[in-house]
Amino acid sequence: MTSLTASHAADLVAALLFILSLAGLSQHRTSRAGVVYGIAGMGLALGATVVVAAQSISAGAVALIVLAMALGAVLGLWRARRVEMTQMPELIAVLHSFVGLAAVLVGWNSYLEVESHGAAQDRIAADLLAIHHAEVFIGVFIGAVTFTGSIVAFLKLSARINSRPLMLPGKNALNVGALVAFVALTVWFTISPSLPLMITVTVLAMALGWHLVASIGGGDMPVVVSMLNSYSGWAAAAAGFLLDNNLLIVTGALVGSSGAYLSYIMCKAMNRSFLSVIAGGFGIEAPSGDVQEQGEHREVRAAEVAEMLAQARSVIIAPGYGMAVAQAQHPVAELTRQLRQRGVEVRFGVHPVAGRLPGHMNVLLAEAKVPYDIVLEMDEINDDFAGTSVVLVIGANDTVNPAATDDPASPIAGMPVLRVWEAEQVVVFKRSMASGYAGVQNPLFFRENSGMLFGDAKQSVEEILQALGDGTWPDAAPVTRQPTVPSR
Repeated sequence: MTSLTASHAADLVAALLFILSLAGLSQHRTSRAGVVYGIAGMGLALGATVVVAAQSISAGAVALIVLAMALGAVLGLWRARRVEMTQMPELIAVLHSFVGLAAVLVGWNSYLEVESHGAAQDRIAADLLAIHHAEVFIGVFIGAVTFTGSIVAFLKLSARINSRPLMLPGKNALNVGALVAFVALTVWFTISPSLPLMITVTVLAMALGWHLVASIGGGDMPVVVSMLNSYSGWAAAAAGFLLDNNLLIVTGALVGSSGAYLSYIMCKAMNRSFLSVIAGGFGIEAPSGDVQEQGEHREVRAAEVAEMLAQARSVIIAPGYGMAVAQAQHPVAELTRQLRQRGVEVRFGVHPVAGRLPGHMNVLLAEAKVPYDIVLEMDEINDDFAGTSVVLVIGANDTVNPAATDDPASPIAGMPVLRVWEAEQVVVFKRSMASGYAGVQNPLFFRENSGMLFGDAKQSVEEILQALGDGTWPDAAPVTRQPTVPSR
């Protein structure tokens, strides 16, 4: 067996491992195996690449490749050990930007090597030159859009820039105009490739990627993350065509198609048009000015919440990004365990876009060893809120906002949400009365059956656990109403 044949066989096995990885990641119980399959597939692919490269390049060049791989592995392990779960969305956005940048560099290298040096006839068959030109141009365009779009997503997710959507005059016309210009430039480049056209498409794509994501509001950022994941996959596939690497083409197509499908599912969960979101938030207006409160809220104490829970028949916990920020998943898991020991039915209701990353809450709860069978999706649990004694909303906001169903003028109108307000009592864990990530005020805070438990979620849950253990609850105290204060 030649090294090339062995490489093709390794590519085939790696592709199968990547498919098994995606299948494993689709379920909680098999997610660890899915990660292992992915690691094994990537390790096999990298090893095969080095073996094939060694047949055609110098030992010094191979050593540089191995050194680059080692440095990347060390950097990746270091970041993986240091990153907090709350930082995972922005980390993934940065990784997507790396894939986009790599695709741009591969495209430019292919142009400079094949076209600029006049070696096209030696490297590419004459009847395939036009196809090669198109591959270079399209690959650079997709990669550049992914690169700058991911950078903007990182800046928004890490709160380095405002999460509100950018509303330039005629923004949709700008996006359409950029796409029309890209098609025209592609035809031109296919006929007559040149360096100015390469520079033009790179700048155009970077500007488009920046504008597309900047035009999308914070409430849609989970969709943006999965959308950029899809873009990075197609960018990798484009690089695979340029490098004549079948595994890269297959892997890119897997990532691109799965990311696109996930984006579609999340758009349905948010009542967003898939085409509108990927076109830069078409039709989504930014809330203007600071969001004011809509009434008076009732504040409760941890001991009061403990008494509610001790007397409850059933409890549903609706987690959100605030739980991740406070790292409250472990006290929440302990609270769940103690309540279940007391005979209270406890379940979790997870919205498809809870947190800022698909599956964010599921990963946190799995980390805290919450049983998989009591973690339910929105569609599975929404009809049960009406028969629930107490709902604990821990760090969630937009995903439990009744304005989505009650206010047709709300920016999140029509978005499916967890109907927590139908329960007998609702306790909302928050640091303040500020609006959620989408910048929309939540009428849930001012309902008669809602109480606000202010403070750090982890500390609040620990205080509830202590009160449950002590059995010391306050006598029935009159309900106190807090005065309306500015929300920001």
